[in-house]
Amino acid sequence: MPRIPAMNAVVEVLKSEGVDVAFGCPGAAILPLYKAMEEVGGIEHLVVRHEEGATHMADGWARTNGRVGVAIGTSGPAGTNMITGLYTAHADSIPIVCVTGQAATALLDKEGFQAVDIVAIAEPVTKWAVQIKEAATAPWIFREAFRVARSGRPGPVLIDIPVDVAQELIDYDPALDAPLPVAPVEPHPPRVERALDLLLAAERPLILAGGGVIIAEAAAELRELAEYLNIPVQVTLMGKGAIDETHELFCGITGVQTSQRYGNASFLESDLVLAVGARFGDRHTGRLDVYRGERAFIHVDVEPTQIGRVFEPDLGVVSDARLFLRAMIEMARERGAGREAGAWVARIRELKASLGRREDFDTVPIKAPRVYKEINEVFGEDTYFVTAIGLYQIWGGQHQKAYKPRHYQICGQAGPLGWEIPAAIGVRKALESSEPDAEVVGIVGDYGFQYMVEELAVGAQYNVPLILIMINNEYLGLIRQASIPYEMNYQVDIHYDEYGTDNVKIMEAYGCSGRRVVSPGDIREALEWARKEARSTGRPVLVEIMIEREANTPHGPAIDAVKEFEPLPDGA
Repeated sequence: MPRIPAMNAVVEVLKSEGVDVAFGCPGAAILPLYKAMEEVGGIEHLVVRHEEGATHMADGWARTNGRVGVAIGTSGPAGTNMITGLYTAHADSIPIVCVTGQAATALLDKEGFQAVDIVAIAEPVTKWAVQIKEAATAPWIFREAFRVARSGRPGPVLIDIPVDVAQELIDYDPALDAPLPVAPVEPHPPRVERALDLLLAAERPLILAGGGVIIAEAAAELRELAEYLNIPVQVTLMGKGAIDETHELFCGITGVQTSQRYGNASFLESDLVLAVGARFGDRHTGRLDVYRGERAFIHVDVEPTQIGRVFEPDLGVVSDARLFLRAMIEMARERGAGREAGAWVARIRELKASLGRREDFDTVPIKAPRVYKEINEVFGEDTYFVTAIGLYQIWGGQHQKAYKPRHYQICGQAGPLGWEIPAAIGVRKALESSEPDAEVVGIVGDYGFQYMVEELAVGAQYNVPLILIMINNEYLGLIRQASIPYEMNYQVDIHYDEYGTDNVKIMEAYGCSGRRVVSPGDIREALEWARKEARSTGRPVLVEIMIEREANTPHGPAIDAVKEFEPLPDGA
């Protein structure tokens, strides 16, 4: 058996697990791993400007290709800087492995320089957090980390490596090693049969597709089942893209904020909901008494402890989303249960036609729905979008079209400001070999843009072409809206001259480019310019769109607020 540096073995494991790019920032305690990457080769590395940025890049990379992303940092604050990214991945079920260096073992209980118990800190926001104490366990801990990250409900793992352990030699032969198998979570047939019975007995059923459908690569099965039984399909925010939003059976998103009026209305008229890979988040359900109503619920989830967590369903099924949908299709076909579109599908069409939101505004300042109208018309269905938290997340849920799985990436539950730039870099790197000409568009707010703006330098240094569309209302729009019931307007304004921060100059300072738009008639030309500029320069490009400052968005305390969402005089 060859005797090699422990970190060389780790790099061999990473490569065999499908890692061809890693994101990180070197430091003294993690240098043995960097030396191994140099010696072994085969993994591209991007030097980030902040370790949180590394985690979000790994996150975006994993969301796009379905593999396990890798972020690397050194000891002490590098690990603590990664916590937000770990939390984000944990909340949205994204498989990433974060690797941190650590002070020498002898210093761990002596308050050594940058010696912090990062394992204990990370445990609440990871599936597994572990410190390597014996060098011989390194390849096996990494194997198990990838298995844990990918199995069941996916999520993040943190591995901490003391520098003295990282410097040791071990016996390891990569030719004799391979990834650990991940056991599929198959549905119990009697529960599938019961679910089909309930579905066929309902008069106004809906299928609710959550992020689990996308994670399980189950979009084709979702569409096949919906079309065979002619059942309308809704998605959660994390499920956007699970079905083409132009499909005749698509009936919107239900929720307090990121919803369509016709989505809320159709949900309220349904009598059964088959929820697949959805966790019933509070922004989706609103008031549970209204959400539940008199309708029945079937809840399918790969994670057993999710079932009954928010409310008790009429039927729970523990299963991988794709395996469940495939079993449903086969059982339905065996029964010859296929049916034509009936009165319920016709009713969905009626609601979609009558309960839309206006987007064709020509006023100055620009209204946000007009921006999304232009985005939908300029960019094709193959475009990859990245967006985060704020009013623009709500507008995106309400107005932006998604057509394909893994093409609409959003940090749903944690909602960290600044996620978009590093995540978009990760998305673009994930597409480099498979779709080298794919367009990646990050939709950002003026405040969140500044949180991780330093990662623009990564895009410039490594020639990562991105289009950033900034929706700028010059203050903290969502926070200001939330403060209205308090009758306050305190510390929500970041506007200090005509436009506040000159975001175009920020882009130029990083070697990138940008334009500012103040008239709705100029949006389309600016977006087309950005597409050409990103292709020609190979770097991030910004289109900053100045929208009205009083740009609030309609949403209410529960989904029954649909009745309050009649068009306002300005069509808001």
